[in-house]
Amino acid sequence: MTLPFTATTAATTGQRTGTARHYLMCRPEFFTVSYSINPWMDPDAGADTARAVQQWESLRRAYESLGHRVSLIDPVDGLPDMVFAANGALIVEGRVYGARFAHAERVAEGPAYLRWFADRGFETLEASFTNEGEGDYLTLDEMILAGTGFRTDVAAHMEAQEFLGRPVVTLRLVDPRFYHLDTALFPLDGTNVAYYPEAFSAGSRKVLKRLFPDALIASAADAEVLGLNAVSDGRNVVLNAEATGLALELKRRGYEVVPVDLSELRKAGGGPKCCTLEIRP
Repeated sequence: MTLPFTATTAATTGQRTGTARHYLMCRPEFFTVSYSINPWMDPDAGADTARAVQQWESLRRAYESLGHRVSLIDPVDGLPDMVFAANGALIVEGRVYGARFAHAERVAEGPAYLRWFADRGFETLEASFTNEGEGDYLTLDEMILAGTGFRTDVAAHMEAQEFLGRPVVTLRLVDPRFYHLDTALFPLDGTNVAYYPEAFSAGSRKVLKRLFPDALIASAADAEVLGLNAVSDGRNVVLNAEATGLALELKRRGYEVVPVDLSELRKAGGGPKCCTLEIRP
């Protein structure tokens, strides 16, 4: 059984330590699949909004049961993908680098998320270059891994580095199924990651191997159910229930696995991480 912990304490199992996090989420009240901007989306198949809400609520409860704080941004009618809060911004040490979306269908999400932070006193920067927040930026202790190739301009990597004052490492994605970095890689903790090599260019694979020689390498089967669109607090890993091989390897390495069913949201290419924007004070 996984025990909760408070924001001022850490919970440790063996060598794994989890820390309480603060997440921003958006209830999928207006979720649907009415257009296609990635290979997962099929407007003809559509989506069940009520079921998506139920699955999202289960994810929210999972976070809260682990001791994490969840804040909510109001959904906006006409923005069905706003549920994917990770794409809304990048927050490091209380500074918020805003998103500037690649597709017209999502452009209005960027200002909505930036306004939420500005209204709460955060220092914000409206991006000059196309980027999709934590979809393509994943933060570790000493660096930010940044994806490009489909949604985020390399120039945005440099803009984020200048604003946030943390080194940014560019990684190129080459498989359109893994159009955001958070579909192909997730931080296990502040110093190590899990990833699917085939999602990256040859040069980026070499960079990842050099930076993370002890990384967990995911199989194609687990990557193809968006198993890497996962959220780890250093001890507990919340991931899609279908990623069974990845779950076994995580357990072997001493992590607690929290499987969730987000199959309805996956019809738009989303998983646990897509629904979760971390607010780093």
